[in-house]
Amino acid sequence: MQTTTVKLYSSGYGEARTYLAAALFIAGNIALPQLCHLARMGGPTWLPIYFFTLVGAYKYGWRVGLLTAIASPLVNSALFGMPAAAALPAIMLKSVLLAGIAGWTAARFRRASLLLVAGVVIAYQAVGTLGEWVLLGDFRTAVQDFRIGLPGMLLQIFGGWAFIKFVIRK
Repeated sequence: MQTTTVKLYSSGYGEARTYLAAALFIAGNIALPQLCHLARMGGPTWLPIYFFTLVGAYKYGWRVGLLTAIASPLVNSALFGMPAAAALPAIMLKSVLLAGIAGWTAARFRRASLLLVAGVVIAYQAVGTLGEWVLLGDFRTAVQDFRIGLPGMLLQIFGGWAFIKFVIRK
């Protein structure tokens, strides 16, 4: 099991770098879904709307993650119609859970490892699936990320960890 100590941040809402970091991660969460939606079922398979929320919250704290989690789905829906408005409550729920769990995990353990990132992804998906089931009343739809989105969860785990470890070094 590989553990990496990385420099993690947690800035407040009164700091400009919080909004700058969030803006960059929101831009990533706009661009990546557009690339994934070029493939059939790209969104449900690759779950791209969550990738930079994970990275932002883990690396820069829950505030950056929360801004990214809320703005990304809303901006994507407004600009491109994806996610569809009907899917926004469940996606927003999972995004906010992801930001909170990733931010808490990074603050609590002060390191990034594949196991910790996997725990974050599994936790937000499990709790989010239960919340989505309550919201929609449809178990089959609620477990869609586990039925279709396993490649996306693996991308979040391995890609998110690599992004935190290798790409964002500062």
